[in-house]
Amino acid sequence: MKSEIALTETDFLILESYKQVINGLGEYLGSGYEIVLHNLGSYDHSVIAIQNGHYTERKVGAPITNIALDMLESIKKKSSSDSITYFTTNRNGKPMKSTTIAIRGEQNKVIGLLCINFYLDLPFSTFLHDFTSHCKADSFATDKTTATTKIVAEEFSENSADLIYHLINTTRQQIYSDNTISSVNKNKAIIQTLYDKGVFDFKDAVLLVAEKLNISKNTVYLHLRNIK
Repeated sequence: MKSEIALTETDFLILESYKQVINGLGEYLGSGYEIVLHNLGSYDHSVIAIQNGHYTERKVGAPITNIALDMLESIKKKSSSDSITYFTTNRNGKPMKSTTIAIRGEQNKVIGLLCINFYLDLPFSTFLHDFTSHCKADSFATDKTTATTKIVAEEFSENSADLIYHLINTTRQQIYSDNTISSVNKNKAIIQTLYDKGVFDFKDAVLLVAEKLNISKNTVYLHLRNIK
């Protein structure tokens, strides 16, 4: 009896979007983690993305595992949750801590699996090095840089108003310290920068910017119209 899932176009798109998740997790977690994405449209060749596959000697095109099959059967019988965590060994008998997470698509059916295997024999020095020496920061971030690590300033706000106030304050400091911008154009430059940062996509952003810059909301709207 055929157990593979008939995937829709939307299901395929959902699974494709997870490939970036695999890449991001691989970069964040480091070399001690094998991260695998399974497409349940084909049990014979279910692996469609993999990071650090050398731990289990798998590549794209490898089949599903027995544990994954057991999990799927349990989900069908409603005797298992959408994720399991367990200890296992690879083909060389090396220990791993693993988790398998179901991915649901259209009509809430399970269409794929996200699997993470941590290689427990990884030297602690390697684990620590991965977590402290390979951080990458995109060019948009304000950062302090050492030889190997970039530390970026990220604002963790309790609400959107706090975030907007933070962005206004940091942007105002940046613009006011730029002597190439005339004083009469400071507010215009601030609003332009805030617009580029996406601040005005937030509700009530215009009112908050007007309040902090001590100008009318109509003036903010005027600058925005000129920008657009």
